[in-house]
Amino acid sequence: MRTEYDSELEERLVRYCAIDSQSDEDSKTAPSTARQFDMLNLLVEELRGIGAQDVTLTEYGTVLATVPATANGPTIGFLAHVDTAPAFNATGVKPRVIRGYNGGPIRFPDAHDLDLSPEVSPYLGTRLGHDIVTASGTTLLGADDKSGVAVIMTAARHLIANSDIPHGKIRIAFTTDEEIGRGVNPRLAKDIAADFAYTLDGGAAGEIEYESFSADGAVVRIEGVSVHPGTAKDKLVNALHLGAKIIATLPQVRMTPETTEDREGFIMVYEMRGTAADCEVRLILRDFERDGLEAKGALLRQVCDAVAATEPRAKLTCEIRPQYRNMRYWLEKDMAPVELAQAACRDLGVEPRSVPIRGGTDGSRLTEMGVPCPNLFTGMQELHGPREWISVQDMALSTRLVLRLVERAAEKG
Repeated sequence: MRTEYDSELEERLVRYCAIDSQSDEDSKTAPSTARQFDMLNLLVEELRGIGAQDVTLTEYGTVLATVPATANGPTIGFLAHVDTAPAFNATGVKPRVIRGYNGGPIRFPDAHDLDLSPEVSPYLGTRLGHDIVTASGTTLLGADDKSGVAVIMTAARHLIANSDIPHGKIRIAFTTDEEIGRGVNPRLAKDIAADFAYTLDGGAAGEIEYESFSADGAVVRIEGVSVHPGTAKDKLVNALHLGAKIIATLPQVRMTPETTEDREGFIMVYEMRGTAADCEVRLILRDFERDGLEAKGALLRQVCDAVAATEPRAKLTCEIRPQYRNMRYWLEKDMAPVELAQAACRDLGVEPRSVPIRGGTDGSRLTEMGVPCPNLFTGMQELHGPREWISVQDMALSTRLVLRLVERAAEKG
C-alpha cells in the first residue's frame, strides 16, 4: 500500500508538526509570532537544498520559490500555511505514527481518557490499512496545514530531481497567519506571479473545493461602571454580565457552529475576556452568501443595541471587519483551474468531489485579489483539537495529484 512518496511525506510531516508555529490574533506584528520563523527559515533552507530557484523570505513573512519550467504551460502556484491554530494548545506537539490502522479505537499516550475511532471520525473507518499520524492527546497535530507544506515540498523535490517530467513554471508560497485571517498580504498576488494557483489545505481524498464561507470578524467592547462590591448597590454596572446577556440573546439554534451544517451559516462566540469594569466579546460571522453575512452582522448589532438600551450607564461598541469572501464569486466565472484539478484527479482513478468549505483558505483572499485559487485535499481530519489526524497515504495521493496536475497543464500547452 505504501508508495514512493510515503516515507518522505511521513518524515516531513512529523518533523514539521513538532515545530511550534502557532499564530496569535492579539499580536500586531507580521508574522504575528516570532516562532513562525522557525518554519519559514527551515523551508528557505530546504528549498535551496532541493535546487529551487528564486527562494525568498519576504518582509511580510511569506516564503516564495520557483520550480523552473521544463515545458510550455501556464505558471501555476501552490500554497500552504505554516501557522497552526490558536484555538488549542500547540506547544510540545509529539507526532506519532500508527501503522496499518486496524479499524479499532486509537488511544493517546498523554490523555488516557481520549480516543479516536470511526464513531467519532467516520472517515477514519474508510482508511483501514493506512498509516495514521496523530499527536499525543494534549495538543493539536498541526497537519493543518503542515501536511500541505509536506506535499508541496515533496512534489517540488520530485519535479526538480526528475527534469524529464513536462511542466510549466511552478511558484511556491508558504504563508503565515492564515489561521487568524492574515495569510495573504496585498503584495502576494503580484509577487507569486502565477496564472492561477491552488492551496493544499483540504480534507478528505478527492475533495477539490471552489466554494468557501464569506467571513467577517466582530469585536464587542463593553465598558461598565466599576465599584467596590461591598458598596455596589445601584452603582455597579458589570460589563461581564452585559457580555453574557449579548451571548444569551443571540440565537442558540441553527445559528451556532454546533447547530448548523452544509450551507448554513452561523455566528460564533469564540472568546470573552475582561473584568466587571470592562470586557470584550469576540465573534466570527459566516455565511456562503453576501446577503446572509450582512444579515448576521445586522442581527449582532441589533442584539448589542438592545442590551445597551437596558443599561444606559454602560458604553458598548460593536466593530465588524471583513475577513474573506466566498471564492465561488470569482471562480464560477472561469472554472478552468477547477476543471484541470478535477481531470487530474480522475486520471488517478479518484472521482473528485466539490463540497463547500465550511471555513476559508488563503485561496479565498487570493482569488478575490485576482489569482484564481481553488483548494486541494491533503487528507487532514478533526482539525484544531487533540483528535486531529491524517493518513500518510492520503498525503501521497495529494502529492500525485499535484504532479499529475502540472503535467496535464503542460500537455494542454
